[in-house]
Amino acid sequence: MSPLPEDFYQRVYAVVRQIPPGRATSYGAIARAVGADGAARTVGYAMNASHTDPTVPAHRVVNRNGLLTGKFHFGSLNAMQQQLEAEGVRVENDAIQDWGRVFWDPADANTPPSNSPQP
Repeated sequence: MSPLPEDFYQRVYAVVRQIPPGRATSYGAIARAVGADGAARTVGYAMNASHTDPTVPAHRVVNRNGLLTGKFHFGSLNAMQQQLEAEGVRVENDAIQDWGRVFWDPADANTPPSNSPQP
C-alpha cells in the first residue's frame, strides 16, 4: 500500500458525513471510496479520532460483516448501538440485522440497497 495522503482523515470524514441516517457502511468501503483500498484499519483510526466532532456520524461505520467492532470507542458500551437504533437500525448481539439492506456503498450512493451482505 502506498503512503496515505496528509488529508486522509478529512477525506474519510467527508464520506462518513454522507451516510444517510438509518444506513451504515464498512471501514473497507470507505477506504475504497477515498482511493485507499486496503486501509480499512486506518479508517478505523480516523473514526476513533472523530469523536470530538459531532458532524462525523462514526456510529454508522462498522466492519464488513455489520459488526459493531468500534463500540468500545463510544462513551459507553451501548452508545453505538443506541445511536443506530435511534435511526431505525436493528442491532442484536453487536451485529446490524438485515445488513444487506442497511449497507450503504459510498462508491455508488445512488444504487438501491442490495439483499446480500457487502464487504
